[in-house]
Amino acid sequence: MRYLLELSFNGSNYHGWQIQPKSISVQETIEKCISTILNKKTNIVGAGRTDTGVHASYFCAHFDSLITIEDKTDFVYKLNSFLPNDISIHNLYKVSDDFHARFDALSRTYQYKLNTKKNPFLIDGSYFLKKDIDFSKMNLAALKLYNYKDFKCFSKSNTDVHTFDCNITNAKWRFKENYWLFEISANRFLRNMVRAIIGTLIEIGEGKNEINHMDKVIMSKNREEAGYSVPAHGLYLTDIIYPENFLLDD
Repeated sequence: MRYLLELSFNGSNYHGWQIQPKSISVQETIEKCISTILNKKTNIVGAGRTDTGVHASYFCAHFDSLITIEDKTDFVYKLNSFLPNDISIHNLYKVSDDFHARFDALSRTYQYKLNTKKNPFLIDGSYFLKKDIDFSKMNLAALKLYNYKDFKCFSKSNTDVHTFDCNITNAKWRFKENYWLFEISANRFLRNMVRAIIGTLIEIGEGKNEINHMDKVIMSKNREEAGYSVPAHGLYLTDIIYPENFLLDD
């Protein structure tokens, strides 16, 4: 039987989602707890990889179990009891045996928090940038992203992907409460892509480059032409969309 977990995590203490040889990851932490509860080594598959320090307010992962989990509420309770406070399991669902948390995802959404005024309550979860930034100019530059599919220029080098094509459906800055929020949605993202896009937009907002610089960067397909990679602690995976009716009725 295949099960889907809905969860969230604060990535500050982890080297990303994926298991690392010598570093603690979110995946490894959850796998150990599930294996303990089921009394059997259990591997889980996440909806994607998050970089070191990146958070997820919504994340999904699937795992297989020969043991039928009759009381899913109790299983979630036990799992949360074993897990550290920076990882929370919200729900457990039965899914079809061919469901895949990563490959069946239709869309993912990330948000990035940036504040331009010192705020002690945002210091750990947002990027503090004490500069004058033109967010209207940055939004005009973000519109350029809709015109392209190949985003090799924003991809981390030495990546193992077969294509750099992504379909971006949303990319916009807005002011929320006391910080700026950048939200971007696409069918898939490349490694480091969101943070590189934001760094490129910030340099445009600072006046270092003009709006049409975004076209030049994307068409170059060269990571060195893009802006810097913003700090990971301001980035959150916030939504994952799957096809309708992918959950099995009990």
